[in-house]
Amino acid sequence: MKEKLLLIIMLLASGLAIGQVQFEAKVSKDKLGVNERLRVDFEMNQDGDNFNPPEFTNFTVVGGPNQAVSNSWINGKRTYSKTYSYFLAPKGRGKFTIGQAEITIDGNIYKTTPVQVEVTAAVDQPTDGENSEYVASENIHLVAEISDTSPYLNEAITVVYKLYVSPRINVSDWRQLDSPKFSDFWSQNIDIRRLEVENGTYKGEPYRFVVLRKTVLYPQKTGKLNIEPLTLNISVEVPGNRRDIFGNRFYETVDKVVAAGNRTIDVKPLPQEGRPADFTGAVGKNLRLKVTTDKTTLRATESLQATVEVTGQGNLKLFDLPPLTVPASMEKYEPEYVENVTTTINGMQGRISNEYTLVPQSKGKYPIPPVSFSYFDLDSQSYKTLTSNEILVDVDAAPAGSRATSQSSGPIAQQTPAAANQFRYIKLNTSLKSIGEAPFIGSPLFWTLFLSPLLFIPLAILFGKRRKAIAGDVRGNRIKKADRLARKYLSEAKKNLGDQTKFYESLERALHNYLKAKLHIQTSEMSKERIKELLESKGANAGTVVEFNELLKSCEFARYTPASNVAMQQDYDKAVRVISELDKQV
Repeated sequence: MKEKLLLIIMLLASGLAIGQVQFEAKVSKDKLGVNERLRVDFEMNQDGDNFNPPEFTNFTVVGGPNQAVSNSWINGKRTYSKTYSYFLAPKGRGKFTIGQAEITIDGNIYKTTPVQVEVTAAVDQPTDGENSEYVASENIHLVAEISDTSPYLNEAITVVYKLYVSPRINVSDWRQLDSPKFSDFWSQNIDIRRLEVENGTYKGEPYRFVVLRKTVLYPQKTGKLNIEPLTLNISVEVPGNRRDIFGNRFYETVDKVVAAGNRTIDVKPLPQEGRPADFTGAVGKNLRLKVTTDKTTLRATESLQATVEVTGQGNLKLFDLPPLTVPASMEKYEPEYVENVTTTINGMQGRISNEYTLVPQSKGKYPIPPVSFSYFDLDSQSYKTLTSNEILVDVDAAPAGSRATSQSSGPIAQQTPAAANQFRYIKLNTSLKSIGEAPFIGSPLFWTLFLSPLLFIPLAILFGKRRKAIAGDVRGNRIKKADRLARKYLSEAKKNLGDQTKFYESLERALHNYLKAKLHIQTSEMSKERIKELLESKGANAGTVVEFNELLKSCEFARYTPASNVAMQQDYDKAVRVISELDKQV
């Protein structure tokens, strides 16, 4: 008996849990302007009778009650929802309470909990809680995240543009309307090979987000600098008021323009205290200086390569390398600038160098003095000066037969080479020959030029006959014209990829002109059955004909339904392939 009694109690408890009634009041916003509207929903999970709304004191009912019912079965489980909706306009400013609504369900009276709302002064742009534009704007946000809003001059900062989308809406497509110019910055975008959707939070609420763009900036001015907004046009799918027979909401597509907003950064000047005299604007971390030569022992008039190199992380493309000084008796040519720099989310890093070609002119020992390089170190926020070691080049006598001047013995050679040797590469002895001694008249060239116009007479006659024959072929000309139009409109369709309306209009015109060329029919005769009949009678493959008609359907459906860039690219590729196949078959 105890076991049966326990079983009965458990069944009754589960039945009560399953049949628990929920009746609650929901508002579209808890704070609004006096010139805005408020939507109030009274929602229940079981059907009831004798619904009594509260007295909407301090509000004017401008719409409602609207009634919506949702009834669905999922895996044998019934889900029911019934909602009474009211649209209210506030009568004035203040904090107000929306009272309790009542409903009778299975003989019991249920009441909602009172809801507090605040009415403020009028807002510049009133929003309606039921408006699709408002729903889209409240659930999609474009944010510019800046790594540092108070950098030093020439210090790298990163701007990451993220698009946050609420789980309540969907994004079907987007395109860039306006891109920031970054006029006061050196800038470089970081390639994002594939957009990845991630989960995160926006103002404490769960959102999905995708990183659209990453840009590295080096400020070139001090003071407050403006970062212009990135602006996008986004196709957003928001739930509407209509429902299907299963209670699911229909979605409406809204084109919404969103911008990241202007951002301001305060750029600090580099300190004057302790600034070295040779400072040229280098800013970075762990910069290193290296001066090397490919050899230190050679003969006079031979060349060697000297390299001044700076490596590390910083504004490597935005400062000058320190110059290399050499003794007067050593020729120095203009350096070759070599750059191997990559830009990541942390800024520029790599190496830059100047490669000099040096040619000693006489025997001796040539010192290459130390090179000094100064930069502002971001880690210690102070200036650092790097100095290379002195390099001694030992030059032996010039090879036999060279014109290098001799040098008296001594530890260091400073003699300037003879001026006559500086121009030894110029050739002074020439062997010039006079031209034009033979007369032009009577020469082979003269008779060739004289008789060549006679050869063009038969070619002109043949060309005229050919042109006349082409002009008389009316049908052939019509076919060629249609073929040219088809190619023209396919090229226009390719140019209009991304613009749905223009793309499908160009694609449809191209398909029609192709049919005019191949089947000799007018646009008014182009029903799908007629097209299929004529193409198959000309020997076209049935599958190719079906694909052709599917392209025409896509052009028709594009007038009423949105299409993504991927779908447009697929339709264009399909049109090129189908026309090529029909050319082979018909």
